[in-house]
Amino acid sequence: MVCALGAALAACGQAPAPPAARPAPDRPSPSGSPTALPSGAPTATAPPSRTSPSPAPTLAPGPAGLTPVFEHGSRTGGKTVALTFDADMTADQGPRAAGGERFDHPQLIAALRELKVPSTVFMTGRWAEEYPDQARSVGRDPLFEVANHSYSHYAFTDDCYGLPTVPKERMRADVERAYAAFRAAGVPNAMPYFRFPGGCHDRRALREVSGAGVTAVQWDVVSGDAFATDADAVARQVLDGVRPGSVVVMHCTRSAAPTTERAVRAIVPELRRRGYRFVKVSELIRVAGERR
Repeated sequence: MVCALGAALAACGQAPAPPAARPAPDRPSPSGSPTALPSGAPTATAPPSRTSPSPAPTLAPGPAGLTPVFEHGSRTGGKTVALTFDADMTADQGPRAAGGERFDHPQLIAALRELKVPSTVFMTGRWAEEYPDQARSVGRDPLFEVANHSYSHYAFTDDCYGLPTVPKERMRADVERAYAAFRAAGVPNAMPYFRFPGGCHDRRALREVSGAGVTAVQWDVVSGDAFATDADAVARQVLDGVRPGSVVVMHCTRSAAPTTERAVRAIVPELRRRGYRFVKVSELIRVAGERR
């Protein structure tokens, strides 16, 4: 499992590429089904802290009402793949941002727009506060969907990549505070999906965040882009790992994942050459429900 260390991997850019440079968009796949731990059928429930004109697909709560966990879509329902990008910034990194460290990556978002790749951005609330214009730009672009990566980017379990830990009684509030930060930044419809910082979770964490009404989203392909210096190696790792229905975890930050844009520019055309279509996480979950 990979994700940011305390150095936090950050988010996203703003300026769109010229339309003439964009290939045709990937259309939603008509197939896919999840691996969910605990399992459950998709529902149309959104977290109470989120306002949306139409419900987004989620998984039903698991045993004892625990938050359901989605890892990947169907292996037999067609060649779809979801690229996801963690927009990491921890609650205590404001001084580093003020000192010039960049937790955003406009060039990466511009590349995704240029390549017309539907993507899911798991954003921390602290990042949305630091870069509200960019959060709003991503959140209002139909190419992307914004999902929740906690407010603080503190860990929800002990011993998670050296991250500080959220107290048990504050876990749900940390998730809901992120949604509040998204609304304040002008993100209109953040999705009811939550990625645990570092991907670290246990039964206690799943129980504590269950009241937020979210589906926890993990991954089955680790890109290895965190702190990587070799874009080709990142691209090879993704290309070697992708299977139909895969969820790929990547990051968008200039400081802690500087090779991601170059890796994406190699990954996207090669996966398209292999017959893959790019979809958002919501599409994998929605189609999963249709196949049940």
